[in-house]
Amino acid sequence: MTQYLLSVHGTADDAMPAPEVIEEMFAAVERFNDKLRAEGAWVFAGGLEPIETATTVDATGEGPIVTDGPFAESKEFLGGFWIIEAADLDAALTWATEGSAACAGKVEVRPFQAE
Repeated sequence: MTQYLLSVHGTADDAMPAPEVIEEMFAAVERFNDKLRAEGAWVFAGGLEPIETATTVDATGEGPIVTDGPFAESKEFLGGFWIIEAADLDAALTWATEGSAACAGKVEVRPFQAE
């Protein structure tokens, strides 16, 4: 089995859904999470706080530099993710399709490097 990152992306232009829409989205995501667990595909998942809460650390020079804010200025951002195990890319894409519908967002699929 290969592990895949299913990452949920959003943009700064996305409108905040109404509270009742968010509540249903959270319920749909939890149903999806339960299905991943039941099928043995679940490894780990998490939603991220807003991009404004990011802090960037650069320790590539003489000393670390800590900066408030995201690494890159961008309209796009990572909103959450799942780490799953799937037999192949087609299976991961099937999971991503369900995850995208559950969270009402685009989901990128990327395999982890083989050990």
